[in-house]
Amino acid sequence: MQWPLFYGNCDLRPEADLLTESVLYEERDGVAIITINRPERLNTLTVDVIRGVADGVEQAAYTSDVAAIILRGEGGNISAGYDLREFLDDSGPEQGEIWDPVGDYQSMAANVRQFMKIWECPKPVIGEISGWALGGATDLILCADLLFMATNAQIGYAPSRIYGTPTTMMWVHRIGLEHAKQFLLTGRPIDAETAFRIGLVSYVCDPDELCEAAESEARRFTNIPANQLALNKLLINQAFENMGLRTSQMLGTFFDGIARHTPEAQEWAAQISEGGLRDAVADRDGPWQDYGQTPENKK
Repeated sequence: MQWPLFYGNCDLRPEADLLTESVLYEERDGVAIITINRPERLNTLTVDVIRGVADGVEQAAYTSDVAAIILRGEGGNISAGYDLREFLDDSGPEQGEIWDPVGDYQSMAANVRQFMKIWECPKPVIGEISGWALGGATDLILCADLLFMATNAQIGYAPSRIYGTPTTMMWVHRIGLEHAKQFLLTGRPIDAETAFRIGLVSYVCDPDELCEAAESEARRFTNIPANQLALNKLLINQAFENMGLRTSQMLGTFFDGIARHTPEAQEWAAQISEGGLRDAVADRDGPWQDYGQTPENKK
């Protein structure tokens, strides 16, 4: 745990200016609300977004008036994953350079440490799954304690098909072996009905009711002592830590780097770097006819 279990009357919040314009933070009625604020880019993850979410969680963790945290996305999507244009500019070797696997691991492990602040936070974190939750966004949102999902939302790890493996590797712990293989080996998206059936999410709500449902649940935590919530969360999480969660994350982060540097993955990434993002995604998802490649979306 990075934060104290017992707060008393202390309020040791970090400086508010640690947050970025890409991530909004507010507190009301005993609840901290962290909002990814890049709707024009489907709230895709950047260095600033990842840091902003982690800083928001830390600020809420040290604020004695906050009982619970909500993580959501602005504009109808939680996040469509990493911003591939920024990611490809900032990672990986240039043409002719040698890939450094240790440097790659250190970079991605830094993101995992930021995502895991949600898991390690002593206060309950509710994640709202609206619109798309794809790829790297699942590494983030699956660290939350409770998940509320809109009826029209979808969650999936499309990089399973090419260019990645889950780094926080929460999938198998949340949905078990059979379903983890069903959706990670194929990369298929999971709709809200399926997500609820397999135990991936706690509640399914109409899109217009998602925020209020999550906030209503979060406010209920104000009726439980903060130390009691912290102890129970720590105890539950420790069971999964004992099952090897951290080892799986280390392997997932290493394997992610390897998966992004296979010949096939490098060819796929080069297509994106040359301005062919839509074509690259179509090549990946077209044979499965899902995500943006369903017949109705192609019309």
